[in-house]
Amino acid sequence: MPPTATTPRPSNVSEALARGRLGVPSVIFFVLSAAAPLTVVAGVVTTGYGVIGVLGIPLAFLTVAVVLTVFSVGYVAMARRMTNAGAFYAYVARGLGRPAGVGAAWVALIAYNALQVGLYGTIGAAAEPVLARLFDVTVQWWVVALVAWALVAVLGLLRVDINGLVLAALLCAEIVVILVFDLGQLANPAAGEVSFAALSPDNLVVPGAGAVLVLAILGFVGFEASVVFSEESKDPKRTVPMATYLSVAIIAAIYALSSWSMTVAVGPDRITEAAGEQSVALIFNLAEAHLGGTVVTIGQALFLTSVLAAMISFHNTTARYAFALGRERVLPAAFGRTSPMTGAPRVASMAQSSLGLLVIVLYAANGWDPVLQLFFWGGTSGGFGVLLLIATTSVAVIAYFARNGQGESLWRRLVAPALAAVALTVIIVLAVQNFANLLGVAPDSPLRWAIPLAYPVAAALGALWGVMLRRNRPDTYARIGLGAESVTAMTAPAGPAGPRHGEPVPVGAEARR
Repeated sequence: MPPTATTPRPSNVSEALARGRLGVPSVIFFVLSAAAPLTVVAGVVTTGYGVIGVLGIPLAFLTVAVVLTVFSVGYVAMARRMTNAGAFYAYVARGLGRPAGVGAAWVALIAYNALQVGLYGTIGAAAEPVLARLFDVTVQWWVVALVAWALVAVLGLLRVDINGLVLAALLCAEIVVILVFDLGQLANPAAGEVSFAALSPDNLVVPGAGAVLVLAILGFVGFEASVVFSEESKDPKRTVPMATYLSVAIIAAIYALSSWSMTVAVGPDRITEAAGEQSVALIFNLAEAHLGGTVVTIGQALFLTSVLAAMISFHNTTARYAFALGRERVLPAAFGRTSPMTGAPRVASMAQSSLGLLVIVLYAANGWDPVLQLFFWGGTSGGFGVLLLIATTSVAVIAYFARNGQGESLWRRLVAPALAAVALTVIIVLAVQNFANLLGVAPDSPLRWAIPLAYPVAAALGALWGVMLRRNRPDTYARIGLGAESVTAMTAPAGPAGPRHGEPVPVGAEARR
């Protein structure tokens, strides 16, 4: 039947994500997989001990968890009022204005793509000991990366709940092996007794503590993705808050326990030296000494799958950001199309896969270091971008509830977001001051300033694009941040005067923001 004034266009079916497929556990699996617990425990924790030399890493994780919990108060309050796969983009647009929202969207696309493609740089290093132990073979990193790329690309086109099931299996095994490693370390303390020295608050009032806090918050990147999957959740108003708070709590508990148990097994006076010498291998060397070679092989295999799970999670997050922008025509409309069969953001997913393939081929052809120049740089720069988005969203929450605060307590609409904004701003300043160390480059390296400056430049260009949309395409501009409602606005027919039937009508200053 041809479309009529009351019949939506058939293509609209492909402009909506599949609803009702994710419960609280599934969303948590996506969030925790992005955090990549085993990768953080093996890599970030040992880097903190070995490179920065600060003993208070367990407390740093707990401190950051408190900050992110306070941030989440306003974040989930916004989530109850709007369901949008664009998350930060939508919240900033509704709080600070549409141009700012587009700027945040550009920052998000850069940050999440950097996080996702950066993982291709470490998958080969993660696979090397597994392939050597099991098959006695050595494979080029890019071969492993291409296999992982193909798997992620295929999964990105399938139903979101299928991705959730894959992540559930990988993540549960990963967490179990982390806990086994921790118990092995606690059962074999250095000098015969369990030391609580690493939990002393004095260890966070030392030089280098700022860099450790930044490393700690990078370990939580991904917790915010609960909102990205809100449109596909069974009950967004319940699922998103529960998934967000539970994810922060679980991540904090795992990281704090693991980083503390490592000091127990090695000794607080020797952890810096041991981590500096053994790096990522430290946790596996401890496991081999305490638990045997079989457990180590399992752990190394799960380290590999930890990276793969993070790839799958970040791929889904990145594709949904691009989808949200395409649906509202901020990006080309093709990005806003989903598969009628699976409900996956088909074009956005394929675009993200194309970028990943391009990066792998480029690094392989030029012989660039995949671990330092792709994984380390991509992960650090992407994490910093997400940190900027979290801080900006805190301010956006305050601005939004200043105009729409009915029914929200003072704690939710002002106090908690303000405290989070201040704390996150301090961490951003510390990150900029320590960016050379975080990247592993010389203090005079141009990357030390180029990467942090790339984000405000991207935000400014995005905001400029938003202003141009307001001037040249006011219908598109009016839909920015509306989420699924924007499809209704685009498909409803124009009336003889005034807004089209079914289109949300902006009121007052909100229409011009």
